[in-house]
Amino acid sequence: MGDDGLDVAGSVRDGAGAIEFLERESVDVVLMDIGLPDRSGLAVARDILERWPDTKVLAVTALDDPRAADDAMRMGFAGYVTKDTSVERFTASVRAVMEGQVVLPRRLVSGGRQVDMSDGFALLVDQLTPREHEVLALLVQGADGGEIARRLGISRNTVRTHVQSILTKLQVHSRLEAATLAVRHRLVPIPYPGSPDDAAVG
Repeated sequence: MGDDGLDVAGSVRDGAGAIEFLERESVDVVLMDIGLPDRSGLAVARDILERWPDTKVLAVTALDDPRAADDAMRMGFAGYVTKDTSVERFTASVRAVMEGQVVLPRRLVSGGRQVDMSDGFALLVDQLTPREHEVLALLVQGADGGEIARRLGISRNTVRTHVQSILTKLQVHSRLEAATLAVRHRLVPIPYPGSPDDAAVG
């Protein structure tokens, strides 16, 4: 266990090594470089998320590009940080991902602009009720069912009903996927705690 309370389980050089390592070891978060020597880090992450859906993948890359960040979030990454991020903010980002939050530098949230949505996806979003938008906003912040119930003054069962409705309407399979979509398409207000370019989104 390091001084920051995080335990590094291991390090590998390429995508094949990552898959082989995860076949032997269980980890909470995988730090994935987008540019691997054998194949795209995006493709490796897709394989990891399909085989180990409870494992979160955080992109750590030199690409300071909103389009690359969008691609990563669309593939199911829990977040995206650049290699020039300070140690303190990097550690905070890893902790945020472990707590279920979506992590993305403010400057890379679609370049600070609204993402164009296809007509089909816009129709899906239009199905969300005002209360479901509130629940979705709290999912982006990493809130669990109990916290959502407390903050909205509703029961846990009602929270579960709203969450299931959100997943069904957005045609996704998990809370993380819903939160990722919300960040990518800016469906809900996104808080930026700390510095103006803080890496933790919600």
